[in-house]
Amino acid sequence: MNYEEILYEVQDNTAVITFNRPARLNAWTKTIENEYRDALKRADADAGVRSIILTGAGRGFCAGADMAGLNSIAGSDGSSSVRPDESASSIEDNYNQHYSFPLSVHKPLLAAVNGPAVGLGFIAAMYCDVRFASDQARFGTGFAALGLIAEHGISWLLPRQIGMGNALDLLYSARVIPAQEAQAMGFVQRVVPHDELMTAVKEYAQYLGTRSSPRAMSIIKRLVWDAQFTDLSTATQAANREMVACFGKPDFKEGLDAFAQKRSPNFAGISATS
Repeated sequence: MNYEEILYEVQDNTAVITFNRPARLNAWTKTIENEYRDALKRADADAGVRSIILTGAGRGFCAGADMAGLNSIAGSDGSSSVRPDESASSIEDNYNQHYSFPLSVHKPLLAAVNGPAVGLGFIAAMYCDVRFASDQARFGTGFAALGLIAEHGISWLLPRQIGMGNALDLLYSARVIPAQEAQAMGFVQRVVPHDELMTAVKEYAQYLGTRSSPRAMSIIKRLVWDAQFTDLSTATQAANREMVACFGKPDFKEGLDAFAQKRSPNFAGISATS
């Protein structure tokens, strides 16, 4: 696919996906959505990619849905913009909801929030695994201020990330908060000076790429997300099965050898298609 509204590049062992509509603060469009989906699949299939970074071009991360699209919906019943019900009959179905597709990626997905992340921009950051933010970043749900409700899985996921009170505060008020407050709530994991954002995220991605087994990270990600839809007993049994399987894999021996020899491990990459 040729991209029009995102950028895609691979640096060392890290894929960088950039929302690229800077004149509109990277407002979300159907084109951005389709290209973002494709880029995630591309990175997941590339065995040379060990982590994925999501960021925005220019001053913004993503300022929400493009207003032209919202204006076209206003005054209608909105049914044309809503997908049919996608009820979850299995754990896997939870990863196939309209905006939950990033959860199906096998590799760490790191948000580098460089500016406003509002509405669908907030949603995009929420579905990342770890969020870094510039000290100039701003976060807001936005929905209630437009007469809308808690959309796209945010009513389920956000309370799990920041607690019920904080989630309802942000959803009720639609207020825009600074990166430091988002970090205090637990939504953002690290806040760094604006000019150091991409350097910090890439250093973290490189750390993962050189220190951690891609296979282990993939299984950890799936176990952690799957556990959100199960109980402690089921999650424990799933982890125990995976742990036994790990003992016979080359990565376990390589990890032990690297530790004994006081060197960095040389783990094989993974491809979602392999």
